[in-house]
Amino acid sequence: MRVRDVLRISERRQGQLTRVMELVLVGVFVLGLVRGSIGTMVNAIVALAVTFLPALLERDYDIPMDAGLTLWITSAVFLHAVGTLGPYQSRAMVMGIGWDSVTHTLSASLVAAIGYATTRAIDQHSDDVELPPKFMFVFILLFVMAFGVVWEVLEFGVAGLASIVGVDSVLTQYGLEDTMRDLMFDTVGGVIVAIWGTAYLTDVVGALEDQLDGRARRSD
Repeated sequence: MRVRDVLRISERRQGQLTRVMELVLVGVFVLGLVRGSIGTMVNAIVALAVTFLPALLERDYDIPMDAGLTLWITSAVFLHAVGTLGPYQSRAMVMGIGWDSVTHTLSASLVAAIGYATTRAIDQHSDDVELPPKFMFVFILLFVMAFGVVWEVLEFGVAGLASIVGVDSVLTQYGLEDTMRDLMFDTVGGVIVAIWGTAYLTDVVGALEDQLDGRARRSD
């Protein structure tokens, strides 16, 4: 089953939503340029570049990236980039939940999906690696939490360096309380993928396994 079947949105509409968010990201970059905000411009450029990654993966590596997966990836980077427009945007609410919390949950679910798909493909490809299905739940949570801690340290370091240099920070750190809340919602994103997401990544896992099998045959 593909992501679009769960979302109950047509593939065409999902593609349209992706295109709209890409256009908005261009607008975010222009707004950052007008404001002279390096952080906003960098985040917008990086986010826009990431939105083209699914097409590259599908074209160059034959990894199936349907409209739902593309929308998932685009939404994660889109919300993060929009949140850099200022304190109001980053602390706005989405369905009663803080904007920053939503972005961390969505981004963490994406990280969890990448970690799961890659690890599962290696597990199925190599006889030397064996990961019981029940262990994958624990692995996904640990993977997301570790990545979340690294990200928070990176945010702190980048923000501190920017403060010393006297330039606009690409990443923003709001304090210890904000860090703990971010890690909590990172865990929520990991749990979502661990419970429901793995069933919808079968095609991606299979494609990654085929890539590994192909490389193994070429090296023999």
